[in-house]
Amino acid sequence: MNFKKYIKAVGTGVKGNRNLSKDEIFDAIESILENRVTPAQIGAFLIGWRTKLETNEELSGAVEALRKFMKFKRVENSIELGYSFDGRCENPFLFPLFENILDEFYKKNSDVKRLDLVISGDYLQPAKVGITTKEIFQNIDKGQYIHFFDRVEYLKELSDITPLRHELGLRTAFNTVEKLLNPAFSEYGVTTAFHKPYVQKYLEIFAPYFEEVVVVKASEGSPEVFKDGKFWKLKNNQIIEESFSLKDFGVNYSKEFENITLEESLNIVKNPDDEILKLAKFNVALYLLFSNRVASLKEAWQRLN
Repeated sequence: MNFKKYIKAVGTGVKGNRNLSKDEIFDAIESILENRVTPAQIGAFLIGWRTKLETNEELSGAVEALRKFMKFKRVENSIELGYSFDGRCENPFLFPLFENILDEFYKKNSDVKRLDLVISGDYLQPAKVGITTKEIFQNIDKGQYIHFFDRVEYLKELSDITPLRHELGLRTAFNTVEKLLNPAFSEYGVTTAFHKPYVQKYLEIFAPYFEEVVVVKASEGSPEVFKDGKFWKLKNNQIIEESFSLKDFGVNYSKEFENITLEESLNIVKNPDDEILKLAKFNVALYLLFSNRVASLKEAWQRLN
């Protein structure tokens, strides 16, 4: 196997670059995960590929290759929440509050099909700094509705590349594809995109692995909403866009942080005020809608309250 041909394909320059086929990118990712190439070659390839701009076909091939190495454990009736792996520094994580919200919801709404939440995490990845889902899970009690998948266990080959990725210090294609790999065989998936061109990209590359994928406009690479926004989903092969306003649901959250610490984030969810609780409840309402447990966001909100 001549890995240099892949480096040449993505790193020669505008006139010499070419897109890789799905089979080629599968082979390239497989070679990286199996340590059949040197760290220098991996770095050159990842930077060149990022600079060339990855095609949807290439990203789809990368997802297929990564899933070949994964260990799966099914969580029935679940939605995967696709968090970024590169840390959070501007907002607390809300998901520790979702457990009690869902517990109370199902005590009052036994007619609604159960919904479990799946979240993945790993060591901090580049290019930001901040706290990770893994750090939060290491400091909260386990519940019945939220399931954490540690990438060290379900995709060690990719986790092991973390030091090299930090040496590069840049976002790579792995940042794009790692958020929604579906280790739990969830029926539904939700991830986030702040820039609209990524909406179609995410819907295309992740849709084959879920009954339905939703992309929500949220902050810090997270499917947690802190402000007014919108979401997109595929319907009859068309991208449908819907907007929402927090004030329409009586949510008036406006706090901002700069380099929030793990201790601060944990303190907020362990001692939540009314506004953070309403914000967390609104996010659960979105997930109930995205997983077709309710007919509308308004219905979800009414049932939650």
